[in-house]
Amino acid sequence: MDMGAAERKITAFISGYFAASGKKLAVVGLSGGLDSAVALALCVKALGRKNALAVFLPSRSTPAEDMKDAKGLAKKIGVLTAKYDIEPILRAYGTLAVGRLPRANFSARVRMAALYSIAGRRNGLVVGTGDKSEFMLGYFTKYGDGGADIFPIGGLYKSEVRALGKHLGIPQPILAKQPSPALWKGQTAKGELGFSYDEADQVLAAIERGGKKSHAEGKFGKKIVAAILKRMESNRHKLFPAPICIL
Repeated sequence: MDMGAAERKITAFISGYFAASGKKLAVVGLSGGLDSAVALALCVKALGRKNALAVFLPSRSTPAEDMKDAKGLAKKIGVLTAKYDIEPILRAYGTLAVGRLPRANFSARVRMAALYSIAGRRNGLVVGTGDKSEFMLGYFTKYGDGGADIFPIGGLYKSEVRALGKHLGIPQPILAKQPSPALWKGQTAKGELGFSYDEADQVLAAIERGGKKSHAEGKFGKKIVAAILKRMESNRHKLFPAPICIL
């Protein structure tokens, strides 16, 4: 993929959507990871640094290195910033935010609620940071990071997002960082999924092109292909609005 062409297409998409909505400010939850860094950089390219707000929403599971990288990137790009620690909110809900997965999903939804509150107060839009790999795998929290007004990099596989990040000048520590939602200490995408994004992207691209399952199994192994297909099927519901009973 031509990253210059991808940049031009995505920035035109962003600027066009904001113009049509009558909004100016892009509100981005900046985590210190790859996807949010690239999404923010693209918003700045499309709208200007004065029209982009980087929001830090740390919790006790947020690695110190991630916060350092997020703040460093925001400073380098020169955007407005805001910080809200979500840990007091999680504590306030007691047992509703206890347990690894319940707390993880609760954290993602609290963050999105905060971003929408900020966007509402400032007449802005919430910019989602999900990529194509995450969407196809359903590797996101429904009504959490899966909820936003616009997803600039939703048409790019994770490997393509990394290439675009390199093209945009995203700092190397962020480009080289192991993917992780950082919703609990020590969490990594590969550890939770059971396969790497590099493996997933190749299988997903083969599936998207209409390739045969047997061909993918021959190249990547039956175990990895089965795990990817199972995750896609079990999370398919996340990609559609909740069904409505029409009377």
